[in-house]
Amino acid sequence: MKVIVTGGAGFIGSNLVRYLLREHPEYHIINVDKLTYAGNLDSLVDVMSSRAHLLEQVDICDAQAVQRLFQEHQPHAVMHLAAESHVDRSITGPSEFMNTNIMGTYNLLEAARSYWEGLKSPARDHFRFLHVSTDEVFGDLQAGDPAFTEETPYSPSSPYSASKASSDHLVRAWHRTYGLPVLITNCSNNYGPYQFPEKLIPLMVLNAVEGKKLPVYGRGENVRDWLFVEDHARALQTVLERGESGRTYNIGGRCEKKNIEVVEEICDILDEFGSGARSKGEGTSSKGQGARSKVQGASSSYTGSYRHQITFVTDRPGHDLRYAIDDTRIQQELGWRPLESFETGLRRTIKWYLDNPEWVERVRTGKYRQWMKTNYERQGRGNF
Repeated sequence: MKVIVTGGAGFIGSNLVRYLLREHPEYHIINVDKLTYAGNLDSLVDVMSSRAHLLEQVDICDAQAVQRLFQEHQPHAVMHLAAESHVDRSITGPSEFMNTNIMGTYNLLEAARSYWEGLKSPARDHFRFLHVSTDEVFGDLQAGDPAFTEETPYSPSSPYSASKASSDHLVRAWHRTYGLPVLITNCSNNYGPYQFPEKLIPLMVLNAVEGKKLPVYGRGENVRDWLFVEDHARALQTVLERGESGRTYNIGGRCEKKNIEVVEEICDILDEFGSGARSKGEGTSSKGQGARSKVQGASSSYTGSYRHQITFVTDRPGHDLRYAIDDTRIQQELGWRPLESFETGLRRTIKWYLDNPEWVERVRTGKYRQWMKTNYERQGRGNF
């Protein structure tokens, strides 16, 4: 089972690659990543030497390079995760989102179509193109509104979600017009190890233990459905293997929480870690008051509840109020369901960041560091 995974050095992509190689030894992964600020080879260090994993540093906006991938590797399937994905970045610099998310997806579809049309049965019959998207394409919900289903009309709010909505439409068009066997997934907010520190949960964990402010947009009333990244990886493999061509599957964690609730839970868990929770066997790696010192450059003294560091900042433009995923289809038709609760997943995530300060420090260099400084300091969201 030779599979091209685009964006395989990113957060979700690297977790997917590790999951496939660990749990499905029949897979051989061609990992395609441009290795921008979000593509981190440190996230793949434990699989880089695997004979079942091959890294191809390719920009999916390079049509010729994409075509070469298909001709050279002759894949059985594509799992397309490569995307610019951070809403704040899309607001300050939308052009990269248009290029990567729309034109990059177009290049992949055209290369896949040309390759697929040249296949003979049974390889032609078994080929699949899985496009991984987001719940943000649906816009937002008010309190009490029913959750997004696969039939919810698209209403994107940001340049990021608009570019992803566009790519979804391209994938559906290539299925209807050319018959390309595609699958689409729309997932809720992912969290877990190896997530880039610009995202909410790692940003709050790292700022907290470093004694910095915990910047929360507005009053933190925005609601998201949270999905542990390993549950997402299992779902993607399930859809690829068992999903019906041309069909869309929502993937959710069935865990709606306000942003302020998430931040407060992070603070409370760190409070436990800082006061010696490890001795109670609750899975943290911090000892006594050591939570802060686990991250390089952090303050060495524990000064009470981390909730005191929470600060509310001006809301971002077009900030969606609520996302909620109805994942009935994937549960009933394919038998998938999330295994991780938010509490256990959040503890695993916090523990990982405290245990891996070297990964954090290496990520916080170069383009990432400069962008965080110019974007967040300008908004008064902390010291970077």
